[in-house]
Amino acid sequence: MKLSTRGRYGIHAMYDLALNANGGPQSIKAIAEREGIPEAYLEQLIAVLKREGLVTSTRGAQGGYVLARQPEEITVGDVLRALEGGLNLVECLDEEDACGKSCACPSRIVWLKMRNGLNAIVDGITLRDMIDDYNRLSAQEDKTI
Repeated sequence: MKLSTRGRYGIHAMYDLALNANGGPQSIKAIAEREGIPEAYLEQLIAVLKREGLVTSTRGAQGGYVLARQPEEITVGDVLRALEGGLNLVECLDEEDACGKSCACPSRIVWLKMRNGLNAIVDGITLRDMIDDYNRLSAQEDKTI
């Protein structure tokens, strides 16, 4: 499975909002600059994330976007499903009659196990986990220098 730029950039944007949660609303421009995401593309992603209830917006000169919930309450899976749709690897997991033999297909069991494993992983990683893991990794790298 290969994530699209929607999923990758969306994870980066949400990580940025989590990292800067105490700094108040963040502008599209500031997030785009920090994360290296084209502003116009980020606007599209943020609109989807807002519609899905993962971010909220504040208008005005000091306005911008913030997480709708705490970083420990938003998972990578939430973000990916909002931006990518389902995390199925093959069509037959969404559409029973996609290939005509989904009930008797021996590889469908493999695809189901892979999907369930992937969902368990992304649903087990919160934005807070991402911040903590990055800080831990950075601290280890600092010790080796």
